[in-house]
Amino acid sequence: MIGLSHYLALSAILFSLGLLGVLVRRSLLVVYMSLELMLNAANLALVAFSRFNQNLDGQVVVFFIITVAAAEVAVGLALIVALFRLRQTTHIEDLNTLNH
Repeated sequence: MIGLSHYLALSAILFSLGLLGVLVRRSLLVVYMSLELMLNAANLALVAFSRFNQNLDGQVVVFFIITVAAAEVAVGLALIVALFRLRQTTHIEDLNTLNH
């Protein structure tokens, strides 16, 4: 039977993979995807706690987090597209060259 510890272990693995992607990768798009993976790992932990405590509070919080994340995706991708149009690259090292 799958218990709370299984969900939390999966959440920890997903969060660790996201953290590794943020620390290791140089592409801004991959770093952004890794941040989203970390956010979804936290959402998974909240839903698991909510489910096993028979309380819907965690699931309501996840609903609001997903709503805010959708707006964050739009703004983040717009910034990445603007950087790419300006410098023809999405490497993180090129972010400090934006101030002329």
